[in-house]
Amino acid sequence: YIIYVMNVLPFKIPKTINENLIVQVDCDDIFYNKLHQHEEIQIAFIKNGQGELIISDGTHPYSAGDIFVIGSNIPHQFDSIKQMGVSSHMISVFFTKRTFGSYFVEIPELETIHQFFHKSESGFKLLPNNNTVRELMLKISNADKFSRYILFLKIIKKICHCETLNLANFMDSKETSINNGGRMQTVFDYVMNNFHEDITLEQVAELVYMTPNAFCRFFKQRTNKTFFNYLIELRIEHACQLLRNNPDISIAQVSNRCGFNSISNFNRKFKKLKKKTPSNYIYQN
Repeated sequence: YIIYVMNVLPFKIPKTINENLIVQVDCDDIFYNKLHQHEEIQIAFIKNGQGELIISDGTHPYSAGDIFVIGSNIPHQFDSIKQMGVSSHMISVFFTKRTFGSYFVEIPELETIHQFFHKSESGFKLLPNNNTVRELMLKISNADKFSRYILFLKIIKKICHCETLNLANFMDSKETSINNGGRMQTVFDYVMNNFHEDITLEQVAELVYMTPNAFCRFFKQRTNKTFFNYLIELRIEHACQLLRNNPDISIAQVSNRCGFNSISNFNRKFKKLKKKTPSNYIYQN
């Protein structure tokens, strides 16, 4: 039985400005429950939760401590078992061969990286005795951007020395629904160029010829985020760049340049995402 007969959603990993290596933490009752595929390779560490990973032509049980590598455009779904009082918690790293630039994977000294990309094409699960990889995945979820790249290389190196179980036998590299992928790119391009302005749901929905309600469902299904959560994350990431690179800029100016309608709203959203106030962020960076 091959799951390609089912509806596979083309999924877009939401990126912020100048972000190629994406670290995402999912913590909820269940994981994203739609069969989907994305261009990025995914390293997924199950910190908590259990269920079955549905992938390509098979299923594999998962539980806390498991680590999976899911290759580019492989259809998959983490089908969680909902447990009373127990959340599902996963740390994922998303990347492509182009994350480090087009020539990175051709450097002879990085043969281990080449082997990893080849092996990831069918996806695999790390077998037990991978505590070092778990520790690195925990660290990368809290690291700054520069440190993430260093930790990422360490993770790849450790994974290449682990025993693994192949996940998929049937392979089909065809991406699903190019039209839907084009719609998502239209939205991302518009937001990247206009996040500092007022953006309404009606404006963005009109870009892709949808009603606001239909667009909200469309965006959430394909990113596992609401549109406005994505927009706020993008604005806050730009704010961090301004604070790091412009020591004389005021917080009020940053708030205004990033599209927030009030400084109090900016401070509240910043603290929620960064776990510190803008003032503390400046001091610590």
